[in-house]
Amino acid sequence: MELNGVADLPEVRPGDDIAALVADRVDLEPGDVLTVASTIVSKAEGRTADLEDYPVSGRAEEIAGRIESVAGEEKDPRFAQAVLEESAELLIDCPFLLAETRFGHIAPNAGIDRSNVPDHDILLLPRKPSESAERIRSGLAERGYDDVGVVVTDTCGRPFRHGQTGVAIGWAGLPASRDWRGEADRDGHELGVTVQSVIDELAAAANLVTGEGAGGTPAVVVRDWEFGDHEGSDELFRSVDDDLIRQALREWRVDA
Repeated sequence: MELNGVADLPEVRPGDDIAALVADRVDLEPGDVLTVASTIVSKAEGRTADLEDYPVSGRAEEIAGRIESVAGEEKDPRFAQAVLEESAELLIDCPFLLAETRFGHIAPNAGIDRSNVPDHDILLLPRKPSESAERIRSGLAERGYDDVGVVVTDTCGRPFRHGQTGVAIGWAGLPASRDWRGEADRDGHELGVTVQSVIDELAAAANLVTGEGAGGTPAVVVRDWEFGDHEGSDELFRSVDDDLIRQALREWRVDA
């Protein structure tokens, strides 16, 4: 498997065609997977905002005040309001904000970013990242690059571990996971629970190439990777009924 960054991409502006920007710089092959940082997808889709765009509600004021008193961290209530508006559910509101986005991803601050936004205060995640991935994939197909998968990536921390890793938040042209259940291990034992999130693994691998901070390369081509002869699944985000952590958080909030 090879991973190569797409070099010399310009600063992306609202309305830019990411498929065209990539196609002008690399030759893609059938079976390639293009990973694209959500940062440039959001910029192309005009998902930047200024904090003054968010009139502060009483709940946002209360959240910001509690974080400041408990965690000793000053929290702009306008930022708390932005998180509330980008969230389907706020799972934790102190000492930090952990939210489920409207497309099912769970992340601190609903994935809102305050870095690499030269003309605005904040950058929001794409509204529907899988639809964004499909538009990029269709744009590549229109330019003669058929059978290319697209994964929209972000970076996210993980429970019980330090540091962030790349994760997928949207995808098109390949399954989210490959299902090993029913297959056998080397000793002939049948696998009963193993479902491999290949788009997360591709996102994490690509993040080694994209980098972070000022030196980031926001698009990577993955080549000579094969899904293999496995069943596929498009399930990525757990439902509430299937998520023991979220159920525990809800019970904790009720008890609190």
